[in-house]
Amino acid sequence: MAERDTFLQFPQHDHVFLGRDHERAERRTWAVIILCTIMMIAEIIGGALFGSLALIADGMHMSTHAGALLLAALAYTYARKYAGDRSFSFGTGKFGDLAGYSSAIVLAMVALLIGYEAIARFIDPVPIAFNEAIPIAVLGLAVNVASAWLLSGGHHHGHVHDHSHGHGHSHGHDHADGHEPDAHEHGGGGHHRDNNMRAAVVHVMADAAVSVLVIAGLLLARTFGWLWMDPLAGLIGAVVIANWSFALLRDTGSILLDRTPDPRIAEEVRTVIESEGDQVTDLHLWRLGPGHLGAIVSVATSGTREAAHYRQRLARFADLSHVTVEVHHLSPSS
Repeated sequence: MAERDTFLQFPQHDHVFLGRDHERAERRTWAVIILCTIMMIAEIIGGALFGSLALIADGMHMSTHAGALLLAALAYTYARKYAGDRSFSFGTGKFGDLAGYSSAIVLAMVALLIGYEAIARFIDPVPIAFNEAIPIAVLGLAVNVASAWLLSGGHHHGHVHDHSHGHGHSHGHDHADGHEPDAHEHGGGGHHRDNNMRAAVVHVMADAAVSVLVIAGLLLARTFGWLWMDPLAGLIGAVVIANWSFALLRDTGSILLDRTPDPRIAEEVRTVIESEGDQVTDLHLWRLGPGHLGAIVSVATSGTREAAHYRQRLARFADLSHVTVEVHHLSPSS
């Protein structure tokens, strides 16, 4: 069987696969870090001045919160700063997913620590200073609500993405065949999600959820003398955080391992190529960054079509930001 391989060649181009909201998300994350740092300093100084160990402890807890958000902010900054570095073969769009994965591990550890402390308090209850603990929990909740508001301000839920990085190959804006992309071809899968921002929001929401549970537990414990309500609230919070952590680990881990992010788009790509009687012999689809997919397509054809033809066919998929097409020409005798 005679076979000839044809590869689609392109001029030099950049590999910037950052989400459209990247810089705004970066600024919002730094703003929340500043807020948490101010609260941390105020609580620690206030605790030292007024002799409140609980206030100092909450200030130290706020420092771990700011540290987790710092990971997200640095990921945004690093990804933007090195977006044009050619040593990153497929750009820096995955830095957010790496940070999200790391944050998920931190969240899992926090859930374990809270769960351990809750069980320890079930076994050996400790006295609670209600008049001090409740206001601190309310203050923590207020900070988390403010943080969530800052993080979500102007965020477009990850479904609007940027394809304006000027690639010279298969690209959502290069409709050489005159076919505008259909709405379903933009895809609505998880590959649009900014997992770095998602991890930051999960940290804030986890903290807020624990604050709400702690406030409820403390109020019930003070009103009815149910001291077991405080550790029970902590245990429920640990389970909620663990569940969020698992979901974040699963989604970011799949991206870091280049799992196919959207099987539906993969099947549509295969259908488009094979609609003219050709055969897709190999197909790889992976996420490059929020709203950006990479694809390697190998096509076997007995016709004379070249790689540029298939590039035109795939131009309808706006999410395909980096495409490599390989064509195997089969001899008529095969």
